[in-house]
Amino acid sequence: MALHFSPHEFARRKAALLAAMAERSLDGLLLFQQESMYWLTGYDSFGFCFFQSLVVTAEGRTALLTRSADLRQAQHTSNLADIRVWKDAANANPALDLKALAVDVGLAGKRLGVEFESYGLVASNGRKLEAAFEGLATLVDASDIVTRLRAVKSDEEIAYVRRAAALANEADAAATAHIRAGANEGDILAAQHAAIFRGGGDYPANEFIIGSGRDALLCRYKAGRRALSPRDQITLEFAGAYRRYHAAIMRTVVVGDPKPLHLAYHRAACEALLACEAELRPGRTAGDVFAAHERAFAERGLSQHRLNACGYSLGAKFTPSWMDWPMFYEGNPWVIASGMVVFAHMILMDSETETAMCLGRTYLVGEDGPEVLTLPDLALVIR
Repeated sequence: MALHFSPHEFARRKAALLAAMAERSLDGLLLFQQESMYWLTGYDSFGFCFFQSLVVTAEGRTALLTRSADLRQAQHTSNLADIRVWKDAANANPALDLKALAVDVGLAGKRLGVEFESYGLVASNGRKLEAAFEGLATLVDASDIVTRLRAVKSDEEIAYVRRAAALANEADAAATAHIRAGANEGDILAAQHAAIFRGGGDYPANEFIIGSGRDALLCRYKAGRRALSPRDQITLEFAGAYRRYHAAIMRTVVVGDPKPLHLAYHRAACEALLACEAELRPGRTAGDVFAAHERAFAERGLSQHRLNACGYSLGAKFTPSWMDWPMFYEGNPWVIASGMVVFAHMILMDSETETAMCLGRTYLVGEDGPEVLTLPDLALVIR
């Protein structure tokens, strides 16, 4: 089997999950997030775009319901012994297959947690699930239960995070080496991905952000490429990925002579990032991190150019996004803990002058504060 973690690690995770289920008086759990399945069993697939669920009982029994296309995937990448297949058909309703599985493992009449907040459970299937289980069991939202357990990384996970960070730094070096007047964005992207894949890395959980000129102000990937002008700006946000674990970097690179605003905004972004960094300590909250970001930009009169969130947790994530919980936004009470891996990004987008400046890097939270994992040098790159 292609398992990336030790039996001891998987046993630790299951024990932690069963304890959390007991605290919430759950007799069983219906997992739909692929991240949860990977964390608990090693199961690695993009098959969650179809209906599939991992059932966990309070006694620790696990059983996966999936499609035939993922049967061998589950056999090869997970420690699961009980794998069941629902059949593709014009009138198929896999929620009824899941109901039958739940009855078979003794969950009839029980209180079941469900990962309703999941890319793997679209609204139409959610309705089918509730209809199928009506009268059979009580369904309660337990979308956060595994997410919270995943937020603090073990030593085995941190080893993969460090490798992902090394790949991110290699991709950063490859990108900046290609940035110059006349360079094509496609060549820059190719250099980034080549560095990661050559280093044994994985596809990221979402597309890399790349945009130059006016598109440097975008915070999302968009189709289309352009060549860099003699005086230009290019914003990159990307992540090294290893065993599905991510470590991200964000930066704006200036081509040619920088505008005075580029220099001023870069100084502000550095100050804001370091202010957030000072809050990345056990016992502080995600809201405290955002408040530092908010204050730093307000003091420079730049509040109108910032975003309403300034980062998030990172870990083993699947498409369509590498963003994990918690997110750094106003008032978020999530308490930061040692062992968390987080990405803090300072994003300034001045639409009036079409000036962009972004700066972000990944940290490992320790007992005494954060360790920088990516982008150790915050200097503005001018090519």
